[in-house]
Amino acid sequence: MLQKGPAKKVTVWVNEDTKHHLEPLWMAVFEYLRHKRIAGASVTHTKLSFGDRHRTHNADAAETAEYSYRVEFVESPERVEEVLPTLYEMVVDGLIEVHDTVVVKAVNKDRPAPDPAPAAVRSQQRAKLMRIFLGERDQWHGEPLYDAIVMRLRMMDIAGATVYRGIMGYGTKGETHRPHLLHISEDLPIVISVVDTPRKIAEAEPVVEAMLQDGLIVVSDVDTIRLVHPKISIGEALPNVER
Repeated sequence: MLQKGPAKKVTVWVNEDTKHHLEPLWMAVFEYLRHKRIAGASVTHTKLSFGDRHRTHNADAAETAEYSYRVEFVESPERVEEVLPTLYEMVVDGLIEVHDTVVVKAVNKDRPAPDPAPAAVRSQQRAKLMRIFLGERDQWHGEPLYDAIVMRLRMMDIAGATVYRGIMGYGTKGETHRPHLLHISEDLPIVISVVDTPRKIAEAEPVVEAMLQDGLIVVSDVDTIRLVHPKISIGEALPNVER
């Protein structure tokens, strides 16, 4: 919806016989503005006019009735800058005017103005971060180990886990893990990042350790900052942390 304040008024003048891809140019311009969700546009035609060719366009002529069309719209300067390049390309025969203007009132009775978005609810608390380092080829009962670990964490109601796939790395054995020249995986490094309460991480740590064949587990103290929109259930937030 167009807001009160500085704006731009754009007027496009074209002749009735000017085409754009087989349709009248004035119609093409109007449909383009509607497609771009411009606040509003109007089309009018003149009864009598002439342009730089000094050819008279007379709507009342009995046999040679010919109109010139005017497409007008008012929008914010930002939106005008957005659509103006395309209008410039479309209008191959005509005139485009742009004027500075001021919107003193803009009301849409059919659509009330939206309420301002409520501020997000911010919560900060202490938690534990567990990072699990393993190889992409590591298996657990015939399936990728990282997949099995994430599924087990989900069954334990851990708040969330994220799996990262590295592009290069090495571990305690000094063996470099990197992609093959033909982009075939050569046991690339995998990191699983988990954040939850100290109690939940303490419960998950031995479970992950039992599944891990050759890797590393790192546990750190962290501060979590969560921003929750009021429309989102607060129950989805991280559980209260033991202090």
